[in-house]
Amino acid sequence: MTASLTLVVLMAVLFGAGISIMLERSLTRVLIGFLLVGNAVNILIFLMSGAPGVAPILSDGVHPDDISDPLPQAFVLTAIVINLGITAFMLALIYRSWWLAQLGDTGDVIDDQEELVEDAEETAELIRSSAADDAAARELIDSSDDEEARR
Repeated sequence: MTASLTLVVLMAVLFGAGISIMLERSLTRVLIGFLLVGNAVNILIFLMSGAPGVAPILSDGVHPDDISDPLPQAFVLTAIVINLGITAFMLALIYRSWWLAQLGDTGDVIDDQEELVEDAEETAELIRSSAADDAAARELIDSSDDEEARR
């Protein structure tokens, strides 16, 4: 087996394992399958890039036919970055799914209910104190009106 045939077999195994793992129901297995398929795509792009050559820098004495194509290298780097972004997104989905599973039937309403009760109690206290202030102001006005009427 040559090195390129080894890479072809490795790519095929990664694709097969990744697709079969992605068909599972668990989000963690879907993530692992996605990582395997992403690595297989990177190997595929590497295999399709052609024969290796010298660095893609034109200088004196370098024939353009001897230079390797830099475009597949850029594609692989782009695929790695995209794979990393999607992996981070899927990890966030897995964490959110786990968090909601830990909360049970109530979901994430638990904290909201406590805040609503506290806000309602605070509002009721403000209304009570405002009503008491209004009553005290009315008493003061009425008593001052009574004093003016007596004079």
